[in-house]
Amino acid sequence: MFKHVMMAAAVLLSLCAQAQRYAVYGTVRDSKNQESVVGATLQLSELSFYTTTDAAGRFRFDRVPTGEYTVTLRSLGYTSRTEKISVAADQELTLSLDPSYTLTDEVVVLSTRADRKTPTTFTNVSKDELARQNFGQDLPLLLNWTPSLVTTSNAGAGVGYTGLRIRGSDATRINVTINGIPYNDSESQGTFWVDIPDVASSTQSIQVQRGVGTSTNGAGSFGGTVNLQTLSLQPDPYAEVMVAAGSFNTQRYTAKAGTGLINNHWAFDAKVSKILSDGYIDRAESDLSSYYISGGYYGKKTVIKAITFGGHERTYQAWNGIDAETMKTNRTFNSCGALYDENWNVIGYYNDQVDEYRQDHYQLHLTQQLNDAWNVNASLHYTYGRGYYEQYQQGTSFADLGLSDIVLGDTTLTYGDFVTRKWLNNKFYGGTFSLNYDQGKTSFILGGAFNQYGDARHYGKILWGQYMGNVPTGYKYYDGDAEKNDFNIYAKWNYDVLENLNVFVDLQYRTVDYKTSGLEDGMFSYDIQDSFHFFNPKAGISYTVSERDVLYSSYAIANREPNRTDYLGGTEKPKHERLGNLEMGWRRQAPRYSLEANYYLMNYTDQLVLTGRLDNVGNPIRANVGKSYRTGIELSGGIKLTERLAWQANATWSVNRNQDYVVDPNNVTEKKTTAIILSPGWIAGSQLTWNAFRNFQATWLAKYVGKQYLDNTESETLTLDSYFTNDVRFNYRLPLHQVKRCEVSLLVNNVFDVEYSSDGYAYDGVAYYFPQAGTNFMAMLTVGF
Repeated sequence: MFKHVMMAAAVLLSLCAQAQRYAVYGTVRDSKNQESVVGATLQLSELSFYTTTDAAGRFRFDRVPTGEYTVTLRSLGYTSRTEKISVAADQELTLSLDPSYTLTDEVVVLSTRADRKTPTTFTNVSKDELARQNFGQDLPLLLNWTPSLVTTSNAGAGVGYTGLRIRGSDATRINVTINGIPYNDSESQGTFWVDIPDVASSTQSIQVQRGVGTSTNGAGSFGGTVNLQTLSLQPDPYAEVMVAAGSFNTQRYTAKAGTGLINNHWAFDAKVSKILSDGYIDRAESDLSSYYISGGYYGKKTVIKAITFGGHERTYQAWNGIDAETMKTNRTFNSCGALYDENWNVIGYYNDQVDEYRQDHYQLHLTQQLNDAWNVNASLHYTYGRGYYEQYQQGTSFADLGLSDIVLGDTTLTYGDFVTRKWLNNKFYGGTFSLNYDQGKTSFILGGAFNQYGDARHYGKILWGQYMGNVPTGYKYYDGDAEKNDFNIYAKWNYDVLENLNVFVDLQYRTVDYKTSGLEDGMFSYDIQDSFHFFNPKAGISYTVSERDVLYSSYAIANREPNRTDYLGGTEKPKHERLGNLEMGWRRQAPRYSLEANYYLMNYTDQLVLTGRLDNVGNPIRANVGKSYRTGIELSGGIKLTERLAWQANATWSVNRNQDYVVDPNNVTEKKTTAIILSPGWIAGSQLTWNAFRNFQATWLAKYVGKQYLDNTESETLTLDSYFTNDVRFNYRLPLHQVKRCEVSLLVNNVFDVEYSSDGYAYDGVAYYFPQAGTNFMAMLTVGF
């Protein structure tokens, strides 16, 4: 078999060598400000070859025969143009597009994103990059090769509850916005990607900022920002269907369509998606569905766009992890839902030990061009979430559920088995705005938002009890409510002091009011009211050394309030956190390669760090630690090794330390300098892409994550081992004239079958891990019309 494959490959290579075909590649830029134009469409008209520009504005045609051709360029917001070229050898082009001054959807996220002049650290991820990797896994897995980023998966296969960390900072300190609207949960500050499954299919682009970044809406960034923009206007009608299947009975079905521009003004888009998976961990099933609908009016100076999207998830709980001894004999064991006999032997499982949640988002965006220099954007939003955890609670004290003991003659019953549901219903609504100016040497943004998290109810019900006495089914054994008001206003100013020297200033004022009261699970009452007033200044400079090289430096201060768990789970009132963030870097963009080097220092005061412990529904418990810091060097870039072979890579070396962490060995309290929990010293990613022949691409994806500690005492018995994983991806686009796109893709994860865990925690001195799947695969068919 191998012999035949090699013979076929030799014949194919000989045919390729006989033909005189060349590469045509280059960059598309905005003729006004020389910014890269992302997502521009290019066509070699005589050959019907199509391509689009990537996140750096680069494009490439391979295997172009000798001859004369017409290159047609199109991009929303620009005037289309054509250019004649003559191909007799490999050719590099620098093309430009003139702005048409027609508004686009990008204005909605303009105020919250960094650009070429912004002296901060960021990575842009395009729609095409997401599509190539999107086999149905959650969004964090699609961003896995972004610098300084680590992903996690409770179910072990990337579907269900997943998360990401940036520079060691967990989801509660990563600010996430969708079209400039905050997505983080207001109380927990976490990001639950499982509530909006397959959001990547509705995403036009993502910007990942590391560190404090620029001012944005929602809770302050204490590790990074993930800024999503949903689908932009597609000028032509389209329809697309994606079907995928693979290991662990994972299935993905997505259908989306759009009308294109109707009567030069109207456009509508829609998407539905269904994802199913049994998960790698026992019973860690996921049943996920989502939708996206948008409709917009596009005028010469006005854009009005209404968007609704959301999802419904039902996942079997898998948040307990497993200890090291169990992992040696049964890596997929899941204690959630397990039923035990009197000797603690597992005798069965509760089938409905699930997490079920539904979330619906509504957004209305208005953008108005005032003149060539000014435009204004205003948005309204509303989110409605509701759902529950259902649990079988074995041997639970009546007192823990607020019930009285039951007396039967001479016997008093104090414990029993119960089935409970812990509910959370909430609403989140508000408005954002930005006034944008861009003229000559100056760009200026005045923006802000007012958001309210209200009608939030935390309550629990008893569905069944082994001994209920006079307690009715559905008895509400705890109940509480919460409200949070969040207001911010910011101003950003870029000014070209000299032709090659730019100054950046970003000032934000934010105020937060939070109150919650009631009776909590565990039968303790609480009444919390707290207010904060934060001033978050940022400033920096960027110096353009040459057309290829830019140096930048910035310093930012950020403040952040505690979350709900910090108030309820701590032994004392938590303090707000403060962060000072220094960024210094160099960017180089050359024809065949790009390179960025960045140094960062993040100094924290009263940082709320993970203690390594979880509460009874899997939320991490945190505590203030006084002084702490993160510092490191990040390297990232890409290079065209040959005309068919390209390599993108990044590496981060960092030191993450608590400077005065309080430990209590043998009842003797002392302060120590220790490693911050779950903060690897080394993170590296690599993507090696081989365009073997036209329409076929093979990519080798590698990821290394260094050793991590599972608590803040730096105990060597509580660690997460380093791991190095390798995936391969194949994308082949069939040249069918009947459809616009027909692509077959294959993703093989963990090809070397490495046994590793991506996450963990410590509880009472014992380490618990979340094992990840060995070798597994997904295959996908995409058909577009």
